[in-house]
Amino acid sequence: MDKIPSFQKDHNRLLPGFYFSGCSQGVSTFDLRFKKPNCGDYISPAALHTIEHMLATALRNGENKENIVYFGPMGCRTGFYLLTVNTGVRDALRCLISAVDAALAMGAVPGAKKIECGNYRSHDLAGAKKELAAYRDLLLSLPEEAVAREENKFEVKHS
Repeated sequence: MDKIPSFQKDHNRLLPGFYFSGCSQGVSTFDLRFKKPNCGDYISPAALHTIEHMLATALRNGENKENIVYFGPMGCRTGFYLLTVNTGVRDALRCLISAVDAALAMGAVPGAKKIECGNYRSHDLAGAKKELAAYRDLLLSLPEEAVAREENKFEVKHS
């Protein structure tokens, strides 16, 4: 079998940041890397689940909602994938920051009732907000010139 693109990345060198992973059949994949891989610092399962609920809700209700295909966690618990259509790097980053702001303003976890969620007992609002605030700081620290320079390469990294 062919090795899929995400397994071809050197995870020893991958840093927390915001990455364009590629485009297939018109769908762009963004890697929202909250944590450095294989360093022992992972997002807790409950916070990961809560961030999924919060950002999925915020993104699907945001200004770019018609272009959101999917938002979900990485199994390694170092971040999330965002899949979009008709969305460049700059717009994806802007919409993501707006969604993080909306998630940080939430007073409760959306879709966290037993009737709405398959693991409703596994949520951590405070832990999710801590992770989101740290990631927001990282996103806001991305130099504008790096975003502009990388726009044509569809990749924005924080180093």
